[in-house]
Amino acid sequence: MFDDNDKKIKVLYEDNHLIAVYKPAGIPAQKGGRGISLDVMVKDYLKSKYKKPGNVFLGLVHRIDQPVSGAMLFAKTSKGASRISEQFRDREIGKKYRAILIGKFKEKKGLLKSKMIKMDRGGYHKAEVVPFGSSSDNSKEATLEYRVIKESAKNSLVEIKLGTGRFHQIRAQFASLGHPVLGDTKYGSLIILPEGKIALHSSGITFKSATGDKDIEVVAPEPEYFKEIL
Repeated sequence: MFDDNDKKIKVLYEDNHLIAVYKPAGIPAQKGGRGISLDVMVKDYLKSKYKKPGNVFLGLVHRIDQPVSGAMLFAKTSKGASRISEQFRDREIGKKYRAILIGKFKEKKGLLKSKMIKMDRGGYHKAEVVPFGSSSDNSKEATLEYRVIKESAKNSLVEIKLGTGRFHQIRAQFASLGHPVLGDTKYGSLIILPEGKIALHSSGITFKSATGDKDIEVVAPEPEYFKEIL
């Protein structure tokens, strides 16, 4: 269950065109059924703050998986949506994550480069890493950099910088190495975390402003349960 604090918007950055907020783990980014969703929460926040009588424009320019926490960016105007979408297409957006991964790494930092495909079987979505040279026509390249910043006897806290933004990329790439995200039962974790969370956190996002070329960096502190686990 979510407490009242989870239902309050935590604004990390806001200007005339863009807003970045903290997404708690377990809350979906976009409304798709019953229950709360982050986009509706942000719309309600904007409607209340600016006393808007009608519908509020909110552009969903990227997504974070439901069990993941951290910084998420929305557009408040069509100009903001266009500008940020262009930056995503041109890979000008910087995205950093932190994850608690099962096991300890021999190589404490490195570059992962894989080919991935998105599997869809009767509404069940999952990413799969496939060998280079695979005959799959719909495979796409996925790259990320990582470094281990802390270890316990059984797990590793890793900082990740995405080179691409494939579906379930971090989850699938590390699982293929035998280091699934803690709590991520879809990709091999035998440990379950409360409320369907997984130990993956969007710790920061960098982008340029919708007007001009001002560099903006948004940082989202790690959730408290990370400290309890590691």
